[in-house]
Amino acid sequence: MADATASFKDVPELFEVELGEALTARTESLSTFRELGPPDLCHIVKSTGRTGQRDIGSYHFVSGVDASSSASLAAYINSLTYSIEDNSAWFSKSTAWKVRNGCYCCFNAFSRVDIRVDVKIPGGVVAYVVDLRGERHEATPEIWQETYLSALLRAILYSDDPTYWLEAYRKLDPITTIEGELRFLQAAEALFMKGWQVGSDPEIQVATVVSNHLTAGVMKYFGDSGRCQPAANLFEKLAAREPEIASLLARSYIGMNEEVKAVQIMSAAMKHTPHSYTLLHVQSDFLRSKGRPDWALKLAREAVNCAPSEFVTWEKLTELYIDTKDYESALLTLNSCPMFTFNGRDAHRALVPAKVHLPFQRQIGDILPEKTKSEDDVADPALLRLPAPGLRGTWARAYSLLTRLVSDIGWDELLKTRSVVFVMEEEYRMQKAQAEIQKVVISNGTRDVNNSVTVIHEDGSVTAGSATLADDDASTRGMSSPLSETESKPEIENGLNVSAIPIIRVSSESDTEREIAESTGNGIVEQDEATESARVQGMTLEKPVQAAAGEEPEPSQSSNSNQEAFSFTNKRLCERWLDNLFMVLYEDLRVWTIFRAEVAHFKTQHVAYRKTGLEWEILGDLGIRLHHKEEAKEAYQRCLDTSRYSQKPWAKLLEMYAEEGDITRTIQAAIRVAAYQYADYTEMTYPTLIARCFFKLGQIHGHAKISFTLLSMGLPDPILKIMDSYLQYGKTFKVEGYDF
Repeated sequence: MADATASFKDVPELFEVELGEALTARTESLSTFRELGPPDLCHIVKSTGRTGQRDIGSYHFVSGVDASSSASLAAYINSLTYSIEDNSAWFSKSTAWKVRNGCYCCFNAFSRVDIRVDVKIPGGVVAYVVDLRGERHEATPEIWQETYLSALLRAILYSDDPTYWLEAYRKLDPITTIEGELRFLQAAEALFMKGWQVGSDPEIQVATVVSNHLTAGVMKYFGDSGRCQPAANLFEKLAAREPEIASLLARSYIGMNEEVKAVQIMSAAMKHTPHSYTLLHVQSDFLRSKGRPDWALKLAREAVNCAPSEFVTWEKLTELYIDTKDYESALLTLNSCPMFTFNGRDAHRALVPAKVHLPFQRQIGDILPEKTKSEDDVADPALLRLPAPGLRGTWARAYSLLTRLVSDIGWDELLKTRSVVFVMEEEYRMQKAQAEIQKVVISNGTRDVNNSVTVIHEDGSVTAGSATLADDDASTRGMSSPLSETESKPEIENGLNVSAIPIIRVSSESDTEREIAESTGNGIVEQDEATESARVQGMTLEKPVQAAAGEEPEPSQSSNSNQEAFSFTNKRLCERWLDNLFMVLYEDLRVWTIFRAEVAHFKTQHVAYRKTGLEWEILGDLGIRLHHKEEAKEAYQRCLDTSRYSQKPWAKLLEMYAEEGDITRTIQAAIRVAAYQYADYTEMTYPTLIARCFFKLGQIHGHAKISFTLLSMGLPDPILKIMDSYLQYGKTFKVEGYDF
């Protein structure tokens, strides 16, 4: 075990049990990195130089370091030597530890190799490449360029991702000068056509030249500061080689408020790439922003036809159906969304450290609560077990659409719409009963040939069989009544060719209940308790039953034939994942209804309503998910009154205050968020949430007003220096508002 003098003064460290185990684990994990790869690994070996004294190894993760050459990476390791040397004084009797050597590892996401720089102090620098098999190769200039761009993209895209957390992860500014930005643009231009190799967001099924992490990084870096001109210049040059890039160029010009030029570019590009869904989406978004969702809807339909296997095309179409208040079509379209398995960001294999060293920066940490577990870090199990926060990728995006639907039309109306467009369990039972009756008729020889049952098999083939096929194997076959002349033709719904008769898969009730339990976890509170709580408060919430609870048919529908009323030809089967999301939504709404009823009850009784800090935070997240912004803001504010150590409520309020244009409250929240970030070793200015919010305010009020407001608060110098760094970035890169 290393003593205190072996630790860095201001850099987080994880000490190894066995010397070099972090490097071995990284080499073994290289083949598991699918996309951009994990943050860089910096491994350090420290020694006292005494005979018999065992060397110790430590490591930390870092992003934002210039990875354009071995010299720049060696310079970072060399900078660490000063941190450890400052720990010992000339009169100290303790053993003086020195950095003997270091190894910096940076993953190349283009060539799928790890570039490593070994630094010996004193001594030389050796750079080499480690492939997925662990073999060494020489580092070429092309490899270095790819590594440089890979490191920049990780620094930009991982900068403020709340779902990606690593212990001892240090984040530094990736680009600090105009020259550095130009190098970034040059590297992006040189490797743009290979961008699909680094992967894409989890909502994108197939990475393309315009939908990948490289384009996402470029748009995020320039879009967050509202400086789309450099991005437009880059895409202008590239669009000449690849017409599909016109969609990114048009988006950049719209960001610059050059809408006429953007429309001209889109018009010209449509002649060359009429089947580009990204180009159709840019046009659709533009029309939507101009208040013409009906026109945008036509483009979104065409985008679905162009890329039916992409989630984002169906998502856009659903959004526009909601905008145009066609809720039945919105629900049907949501049901058609292709869902993908979520693959999170690449990460290192977790090792158990011998010791963890996380130095606390006292200069900014004084304004934060104590980082100790307290009663404000516990919550009601019903809140902790809510399944919605665990949704990721396409599942989270689909759930967001569902919550928008319920926000627009209400829960009861949503259930009615669901029963109108989807086959309910009750309808299936009645259809099955009709089949049983027909079977009896056939057995008595009284059935006419013209009323034979049409059976649709899994492979899509249609046969006229006897009603004895209508048994419990209906889970893999579809049944329908005889089609009329008009029904026999494929119907056109939502501008898409859809088969008139769906293949039906219906599970038994026991399977249904089991799958509900599996999908929503063990967090469903007893229904009796929910009903009682809601009844006491005079509020009720109808519980959806999976593929059940269908409404009785209208009298006009059932007057002719019960079989026709429950015909499957005019309804779809609800996908199991969407059924599960309805149960997730029900849990959120049930908890939210009880919470608001309790708040109203306590207010009428003039009694303080108390919750722990974690409970207020969860309720704030719940309000955001269900689009109750004001109630969510109140919950986050109540969380701040507790002693809970958490950045989330401050970060959420920072976004809300910036959206409202409230300078004073935005700065107050930004100070706390900056303190939390520096306490977690995020020593970067841009791109971050604070910079994005400051630049949003700066476009309206100017940076000078923000600067004067900061000065008027009388902040301590270290904190004032940190807050001023965001404005200095705006001044260096001439962000809109820097000069007034």
